[in-house]
Amino acid sequence: MGRVGTQVRVRGRAQEAEALWYDTTRWPTFVDGFGRVASVDPEWPRAGTLTWDSTPGGRGRVLERVARYAAGEGQEADVEDDRITARQRVRFRGDGDDVIVGLELDYRLKRSTPGFWLVDLLFIRRAQRDSLARTLRRFAIELSAESGL
Repeated sequence: MGRVGTQVRVRGRAQEAEALWYDTTRWPTFVDGFGRVASVDPEWPRAGTLTWDSTPGGRGRVLERVARYAAGEGQEADVEDDRITARQRVRFRGDGDDVIVGLELDYRLKRSTPGFWLVDLLFIRRAQRDSLARTLRRFAIELSAESGL
């Protein structure tokens, strides 16, 4: 299983960061590869499933099933697409005038062959980490712009 993660520190409150993160109408501005919401359970992000489609050439259809939610702290979700199954964690932690947002992905490739661990180590893991970093970089820009209003 691969594990990647990154975090960003941005001016703002954890409550504001959390509200922005769960606002799927804003996802096109910061979630890497996001295309559109296909369906969302009414109880999401506290429970239930969110299904979304990626941009062309991306991950395809992505299902996110909430495994754990703690208001003000974050969410864990079981994530699945055509290539991986994973546990994704987003965390929000206030630190003075800033909020630290962390994003982690513990993933397992659905298809593997002998020696595929090397491909994962050299290419897939880096691509996953880069995607998380792009998401959080864009998220920080959005949160900063929103906080400045």
